[in-house]
Amino acid sequence: MSGTRLVAAVDQGTGSTRCLLFDEAGQLVSMAQREHAQHHPRPGWSEHDADEIWSNVRRVVPEALADAGATPSDVVALGIANQRESCLVWDRRTGRPLSPVITWEDTRATVVVDQVVAAGHHDEVLRATGIPPSTYFAASRLRWLLDTVPDLERRAARGEVAFGTMETWLIWNLADVHVTDVTNASRTNLMNIEDLAWDADMLAVFGIPEQVLPEIRTNAETYGVCHDVLPGVPITAAMGDQQAALFGQTCFETGQGKCTFGTGAFLLVNSGTTPQRSQAGLLSTVAYVLPGEEPVFALEGSVAVTGSLVQWCRDSLGLVPSAPQIETLAASVDDNGGCYVVPAFSGLYAPRWDPAARGVIVGLTSFVNRGHLARGVLEATAWQTADVVTAIQGVIDHPLVSLRVDGGMTTNHLLMQTVADVLDLRIERPLFSETVSVGAAYAAGLSAGVWPDLDALGRLWKRACDWEPGLDTDTRERERARWTQAVERAQGWMPISDNVRP
Repeated sequence: MSGTRLVAAVDQGTGSTRCLLFDEAGQLVSMAQREHAQHHPRPGWSEHDADEIWSNVRRVVPEALADAGATPSDVVALGIANQRESCLVWDRRTGRPLSPVITWEDTRATVVVDQVVAAGHHDEVLRATGIPPSTYFAASRLRWLLDTVPDLERRAARGEVAFGTMETWLIWNLADVHVTDVTNASRTNLMNIEDLAWDADMLAVFGIPEQVLPEIRTNAETYGVCHDVLPGVPITAAMGDQQAALFGQTCFETGQGKCTFGTGAFLLVNSGTTPQRSQAGLLSTVAYVLPGEEPVFALEGSVAVTGSLVQWCRDSLGLVPSAPQIETLAASVDDNGGCYVVPAFSGLYAPRWDPAARGVIVGLTSFVNRGHLARGVLEATAWQTADVVTAIQGVIDHPLVSLRVDGGMTTNHLLMQTVADVLDLRIERPLFSETVSVGAAYAAGLSAGVWPDLDALGRLWKRACDWEPGLDTDTRERERARWTQAVERAQGWMPISDNVRP
């Protein structure tokens, strides 16, 4: 591919790692992907093997190059997107992991969060970082590691240990530098959301030695140059996956929003250059920061279980033989038959933030069949999304008139129509729905001069299809009330302190 300039994106996700190559027109040239194992050694624990993920990166990049008939010399920049909040620690000298990757779904650090809240720091943490103390975020898991891994705290105090989220781990292995980007740093409970720096008070609250932390950088600058996988190629962007999706959806104007439907659902709305505070269970987070420009913030509502509910129905219940067949089964009936599914497998996230909630299926009668249950599964994703949208619309001054969507679940047309119906919004899917990777590539190419500015990126976005709402108001409100009743029955099930409520 002599003379062709390519931009590479590595998307290190919860279930897999992929490499995608894009040309100067923003078109996908090739893609390679490998899954990694999911480890659940105890109830509430969720881990990945850091070495397996790094090994997968070293495989998918050459595979994507080979598929494109390209070499590293054809690649002008690399951007990285990653599963946010998942983190690990490693030895600075050897580079060997000292822990597994503890994922964003893991709840083992509940005791740490309980201690922080019991000490009266809840509001202080929320005010400083824009997010509440929670096992969802990385600080509590780092503190848990310091408490439980033998000799780790002493070694950390001596500067022998490095901590990072997944983009930090990959950049360390690719370029031998210890850095993070501002979006991932904003998901740790340790970065001040106003000055975008590690907050000394938060380090004290969680008992974190600053010397383990990486340097915080903007989202589109040169972090280092690859010595492995893509030798000589600069790493010019990094973003948390959901911010990368917002960037890839070109939501550069205040009030524009996207929702990524994957393992969970993550809805972010551009809230402008000032952090917006919410009393409705939303998170104030960094959307992106470009060098020399004002930071852009977002309001976020996270739903823990969406695609993973379909996987559960496939793997644990045997309801369908493959995930896509949930749509066919759900379409075999006209409605849910009175059946409502609340998938609070490890509590509820936004806007309720109830760690004591657990999953329920309510409204069961002898009339309900497999099709009704499948319909209830899809509606659970739609109604959880609707709860977040309602909360966001109560905060921002720019009402949503449409919502851009991406992620694997958007291939389910029945689900997308259901989302449009319950949100009463137009739903738009871009031509290429894997916008996490697109966002990483856009930011990397912007930094490397492949694209001149945000306006040029905006012109690359193309709509593939959309869904208009078609549900009458009375039916929507009746179903909303029944969904709310079902959620109320799921709440407070476990005797866990309310340790993550914003």
